[in-house]
Amino acid sequence: MNAVEDPGGASHLGQVLRQARLARTLSREYLAEEVNLHPSQLQALEEGRWKAFPPGGVRPLVRQLADRLGVDLADHVEAFEALPGLPETPPVDPAQERMERWAVVGLSALCLLLLGWLVVPGPRLGQRTTTLSWLPEHPGTYVPPPPPPAQTAYPVLGDMLPEAPHTEAGMLVSLRAQDVADAILEGEGGLQLTRTLRVSEPWKLRVKGAFRLRLSNAGVVRVEVAGEAIDHGAAVGEDWEGRFDAEGRWIKPKPKALPPGGAPEIEETPQ
Repeated sequence: MNAVEDPGGASHLGQVLRQARLARTLSREYLAEEVNLHPSQLQALEEGRWKAFPPGGVRPLVRQLADRLGVDLADHVEAFEALPGLPETPPVDPAQERMERWAVVGLSALCLLLLGWLVVPGPRLGQRTTTLSWLPEHPGTYVPPPPPPAQTAYPVLGDMLPEAPHTEAGMLVSLRAQDVADAILEGEGGLQLTRTLRVSEPWKLRVKGAFRLRLSNAGVVRVEVAGEAIDHGAAVGEDWEGRFDAEGRWIKPKPKALPPGGAPEIEETPQ
């Protein structure tokens, strides 16, 4: 076994996962195929070679394998926290902090003014003085005004209407990431857009015509095109590329042929 890269103890998780795999008599090739990984990636994980994975790809992969092998990460909290992938906290800008504070104060004052305007008694909106109508042929007969026309129902505050899959601006493309990943979108007319996806920062845009989408660390990215979820099947740490026609339909590649041979041999537990 190669020497591990991290002396801080995070490689202990790789050994724990390896022992759990051997305890279930699973070969490395069989488990790697089941979780959609290359056997060399699984070997690098068990040996603690974290640099073999892209930034942000180690932690989701460890969680996935721990769930598959029945390893409780609560028993290895320190080792899990030593894994790479935590985003660095940027330093606080004093000027930006002051602007945010004043913005909160102004918004609070505006809410108080609005609340006072609603609470203080006054003429209601749309209220009018009642007038009398007299019919010439029937003097002294009061005719009430006609009822107001029925109003069209409008969505109230808080209602969320789904975005249309297709508009004049193009088809809707939505990308949501559970960890850090890179996205490149290439379309007609030399269109090329690049963005780094992060947690809780979805990327929504509209595209006209056919386009191609490329993702790194695609296993942590949820893709929706024209209102349809795309099950790309890529694993954590893998790259993925997809082509879509002008209507947003995924042009799927031909399925790969299964490799010849029987079931992989089971690795024996060392004595």
